[in-house]
Amino acid sequence: MSELSIVRSEAVQKNQVDPATAERFIAEKHIGERIKRLRLKKSMGLVELGKHTGLSASFLSQLETGRVVPTLRNLARIAMVFSKDLSYFFDTEPRSMFRVHRRKERVRLPQTGVEPPTYFFESLGYMVPDRHMDPYFAEFVPLAKELQPKAHVHPGFEFLYVLDGELDLQHGEQKCSLGAGDAVYFDASTAHSYRCIGNKPAGALIVTMHQPLPAMQLPLRPLTSTVVSQAVASEPGHAGDEGIR
Repeated sequence: MSELSIVRSEAVQKNQVDPATAERFIAEKHIGERIKRLRLKKSMGLVELGKHTGLSASFLSQLETGRVVPTLRNLARIAMVFSKDLSYFFDTEPRSMFRVHRRKERVRLPQTGVEPPTYFFESLGYMVPDRHMDPYFAEFVPLAKELQPKAHVHPGFEFLYVLDGELDLQHGEQKCSLGAGDAVYFDASTAHSYRCIGNKPAGALIVTMHQPLPAMQLPLRPLTSTVVSQAVASEPGHAGDEGIR
């Protein structure tokens, strides 16, 4: 073999991917685990998946446990069964969200913009970035008979579970009384208010989800100043993020 041939051979070897490196790459992508997760999500057995892909159940089992390295052809067959793109198996997996909020770390705040406050609250999700819901612990205090709780609205939906005590809930034209263990789920874009009934405070777990209702098709007409001001007031976050709006 000439010197030139030897140099070229060494260059090719340097550019070749080491089999161990390739297997490590496959293992790091958790491809087998992803396949198994897709299969279980569809409540599908190995035999059934094999019928759809033309691969044997034993081969699929080895694939899921990482004992064999998948080819792109095999991955494509599996991806098509679950209506996924090949990139699904190689994209970086999002990190699982997990946040612990210790009781001693929470801050107790009064209802904003109301004096005296109807309730005090503690955020249970303030450390979670880009959260899709806002959980709170709220303590509603008894009010003097002549005082009326302030109604409020916000986009999305609200869930309330009474831990102890009793509450009156006014939701639009509807009114109901809630005791310990009672729960309610409602459209938060309708004006609503709470009132503690009895001589003791009422504790509740409240979760608000800021998912706006589907946009309604309205007739085209000039917007009056009143309509504009109402639209601005109903924007998510317009009233601030302090507590239960």
